[in-house]
Amino acid sequence: MGSANRPSADLRNHYNEISKQCKESREAVIITVNGRGDTAVLGLQDYYQMKSELELLRTLAEAEDDVKNGRVAPMQNSFDDIHGSFLERKKDEV
Repeated sequence: MGSANRPSADLRNHYNEISKQCKESREAVIITVNGRGDTAVLGLQDYYQMKSELELLRTLAEAEDDVKNGRVAPMQNSFDDIHGSFLERKKDEV
């Protein structure tokens, strides 16, 4: 599907339409200034999902590095840490 481009004036003049477009398409809308991409507008639900996915990828990369360097702990400790992290993130989103 891909992102849609909208001129910056649309933020002021057609905000509701942009908001609806983000939520329905679940894609970012790129705001342009003088025809060039300037800012991405994304629905809040999709932003939180993207943020969570990036955090998970960072955690997995750190874990892989820990294993390569012998920094390991019992599996239950890792599950407890991850569970606590998700609960904390959920609390922040509310």
